Amino acid sequence: MTKSAWSRWIGLAILLGSGPAFAGDTAKGEKLFRNCLACHRLQGDDGATIRKGGRAGPNLFEVIGRLAGSAPNYEYSDGLQALHKSGQVWSKESLTAFVVNPNEFLSVQLGPGHTSKMPFALPNGAADIAEYLANVATTRK
Repeated sequence: MTKSAWSRWIGLAILLGSGPAFAGDTAKGEKLFRNCLACHRLQGDDGATIRKGGRAGPNLFEVIGRLAGSAPNYEYSDGLQALHKSGQVWSKESLTAFVVNPNEFLSVQLGPGHTSKMPFALPNGAADIAEYLANVATTRK
C-alpha cells in the first residue's frame, strides 16, 4: 500500500473513531446546509417540506441511522449501491467523512473504483451539517 493510501486510511479511521471530538454545531450546520439545497431537500415521511431543495440528490430527512443508499425514489450510483449492500448505516461520523470527499470515502470503504454521483465535497463544515441532519427530525414541530 502506498504512503498516500495509508494516510487516507489513517485519516478516515481517526475521523470515524473520534466521536465527540468531531461533534458538529447544529446552528452552523443549518446555515451550511444551504450549500446542499441545490441537490437535496428535507421532506418528512408525511410529505411535509422542512427545507425546499433540489431532487438531483436523495431526500436527507432522517439520513442519520438510515441504511446507505436506501432513500426511496432515488437512483443511486453503483458506489452507493455497493455501500448499501455492505450494510453501511449512516452515522454522524460516516456522513461527515462522506461529505468531506464522497469518492475518497467510497474508495476507502469499498476499494478503488467506487464512486458517487455527488460532485460536491465540503471539507469544512461537514461535521456541522451532519449534526444538523441528526437533529432536524427531533426539533421539527
